[in-house]
Amino acid sequence: MERKWWTLLAICVATFMLLVDVTIVNVALPSIQHDLDAGLTSLQWVVDAYALMLSALMLTAGSLADRLGRRRVFELGILVFTVASLLCGLAPSSTLLDLARGLQGVGGAAMFATSLALIAQEFRGREFGTAIAAWGSTVGAAVAVGPLVGGALTEGLGWEWIFFVNVPVGAVALALAVLRMREFREPASRGVDAGGVVTSSAALFLLVFGLLRGNAEGWSSPVILASLCGAALLFAVFVAIERRQPRPMLDLSLFGRPAFVGVSLGTVAIGAGMFAMFFYLSLYLQDILGYSPLQAGLRFLPLTLLVFFTPAATRRLAERAPPRVMLGSGLALVSLGLFLMHGIGTDSSWTTLLAGLLVAGVGIGLSNPAIGSIALGVVEPARSGMASGFSNTCRIGGVAIGVAGLGAIFEHRIGTKLAELVPNAPAGLADAVSSGGTRAIAHADAPGARAHLADAARQAFIAGLNEILLVGAATLLLGALAAFVLIRARDFSAAREPAAAPAEA
Repeated sequence: MERKWWTLLAICVATFMLLVDVTIVNVALPSIQHDLDAGLTSLQWVVDAYALMLSALMLTAGSLADRLGRRRVFELGILVFTVASLLCGLAPSSTLLDLARGLQGVGGAAMFATSLALIAQEFRGREFGTAIAAWGSTVGAAVAVGPLVGGALTEGLGWEWIFFVNVPVGAVALALAVLRMREFREPASRGVDAGGVVTSSAALFLLVFGLLRGNAEGWSSPVILASLCGAALLFAVFVAIERRQPRPMLDLSLFGRPAFVGVSLGTVAIGAGMFAMFFYLSLYLQDILGYSPLQAGLRFLPLTLLVFFTPAATRRLAERAPPRVMLGSGLALVSLGLFLMHGIGTDSSWTTLLAGLLVAGVGIGLSNPAIGSIALGVVEPARSGMASGFSNTCRIGGVAIGVAGLGAIFEHRIGTKLAELVPNAPAGLADAVSSGGTRAIAHADAPGARAHLADAARQAFIAGLNEILLVGAATLLLGALAAFVLIRARDFSAAREPAAAPAEA
């Protein structure tokens, strides 16, 4: 097998590993809480620490890869991620687990930010389309299959193994990278844009922190307000620094290209409207319908299979159709899928979701490869690392925006519904139902009260889920419109050949 195909295999293995870890932990949280005697805040940080560092460092890692070497940054990312995974599994306390999860995010950012750029340097023409399709299948399947993998490992071997399994997988990916990848760095690079690195990383850290913690801390709390205001100030400083840089880490002139703006908006939309929705759908399957983590993960398989196989099945169509048609149609199908899931009733079974899951699976399968090819197509090849880093920042940032926005709407609707059904509901019941469904009332004093509250909690949860499904559908529809209107053929680079020969390592 040629070296480039080994490179693609290493990229897909690493991408799958790091994205599965975005969702795999959710189903293991009860076991982690029991074994480590973790409080609610510590449990939240098991999820948030990884997402926070992954989001904050993606743009920096992509820019540094162009300057220092894409293979070098990718290999360092695998090494850090693998060591951090081992530390997660061995963690004797929730605090150390949270710290190790943050270190995982650092390694994940280096891997994810360089993935598209490494594909761009190795593949041309039809083979480039094939490689992007494979990468797109990996991205979608990883996000969707996380609960299934997490449930199987947690039930079969223990929560530690959702981290231990990364060690041999990471070792294989690292070996492939060392033995089969070639190096490339931007020929015109001149050192590191230190000001840009510091301000962009700090701004993204504060922004994502504010979004992830806003619902828990309160949007008007001093901590959240300071985080969001600090992020806005640092972004302004970052823009000022980049305008004065001859070779900026983020080329701000790209925002003058409608196609770049269009694909960025579409990427944020699918992250916020669809990928963030998996968390709430998982809660519905487990906390309302009563499935185990493994059983809930199996219910996502129809979507997962379509996400995985659609890019390969539509590769020839993708070669002929305009990029905006592929992305816009894919996002529109995801929007339709979420709309079809809407209308869940208190007596519904999981099959109520099935038609929507199937349509959304096809839509994600069309959208993921289109996002990758468009993000790379609107920049010169030498700056593919920057494009890859920014595109994947939009993807993970979109998930953070979706979790925050959908969560606020979800909790508000549950609170409103509970106020109608149980006027004298205990304080904090709405928050408890939002995160635990009918389990939130398991310890009500009287059996009669428990049954009444359980029915009210079920109705309120379903009302909240139906509402955010509509919000998600609207978000994806806006993303589709942005793709159709803004992505134009003239914004793409005329050639995908590198400006200079790659530096062999």
